[in-house]
Amino acid sequence: MRLALIRLSALGDIIHTWPLAQSLRDNRPDLHLTWVVEEPFRSLVEGHPVVDSVITVATKRWRKAPFAPQTRAETDAVKTQLRELAPDLVLDSQGTFKSAWITRWTGAENRVGLARPWRRELLPGLVYTRVLPGSREEPHVVATNTMLVRVVEAQPGREIPAPDGRWLLKRSNERWPEVRRKCPYAVLLPGAGHPSKVLSTGVLGDLARRLASRDLEVLVAWGPGELERAEAVVAFTDGAAEVAPPTNLEQLTVLLGGASVVVGADSGPVHLSASLGTPTLGIFLTTDWRRNGPLGPRTAVLSGAILPKYVRPGSAGVSPGPMPSAEAIEKRVSQLIEDIPAS
Repeated sequence: MRLALIRLSALGDIIHTWPLAQSLRDNRPDLHLTWVVEEPFRSLVEGHPVVDSVITVATKRWRKAPFAPQTRAETDAVKTQLRELAPDLVLDSQGTFKSAWITRWTGAENRVGLARPWRRELLPGLVYTRVLPGSREEPHVVATNTMLVRVVEAQPGREIPAPDGRWLLKRSNERWPEVRRKCPYAVLLPGAGHPSKVLSTGVLGDLARRLASRDLEVLVAWGPGELERAEAVVAFTDGAAEVAPPTNLEQLTVLLGGASVVVGADSGPVHLSASLGTPTLGIFLTTDWRRNGPLGPRTAVLSGAILPKYVRPGSAGVSPGPMPSAEAIEKRVSQLIEDIPAS
């Protein structure tokens, strides 16, 4: 069976889809799995143990210049790849307008997506020939993703599988050995996908000073558009932290994979760190950690959000509460990592 899995973005969402891909292969060893993904995230799926081939798209660039000759050429090339693939089944686990549009390009007779309310957007349902409900018992998005294994007439396991990124860490360490550090260090992540999610630079700066007093080097890592914020955090530390060098996704994987602890808001790098087995603390300010929290063998959550009684299946947004202090964060870090002594 040839199956095309549509999960275009973003970093954390792709990581939360790894268990679905693994479950599909475990239940159908004969499956040929092609993952369709946005160009910047190709390294998150290419080389995955159960992914046979990858097709990349560039929807953000295409939307900026929809009538440009380059856009036409690129979209035609993707359509050709999808038609030549001739998938027996297309599974859109993203459920957005752009992912549904790509699903439609495949020309496949069987096009499956999530049912509402697990799928936030209404219009993609017009593209699917079948919809499947997400998890009714477990609120985490990974549980909902793995429910889609029923598309191959299988049943998901009873436990929520944690994303496993060790394959990516192994490859990244081989390709970027110069990124590895010898001294124990902590990584602070000052960015997030939305401004409401990020911790204040003052809190992060105070936390950096506290971690540095425990004989840890403190690096403030940053992604596109986050350098100024990283520099602002370091400015609060009185020299106790430094701005990490620029990294691509694989270099960031090496940096996170070798850390003694990683601390950040609800963001893709936090989920990446958790998948590598690195002690990871996620701080949730305006999202529900019960739905979107990091999963892994050494993870913890500190929530400043006001949580409703029930988790909404199609959205993680919740009302903000008080921002945790650096002292509260440090205490949670101490509980998470035994080799960092408590104050």
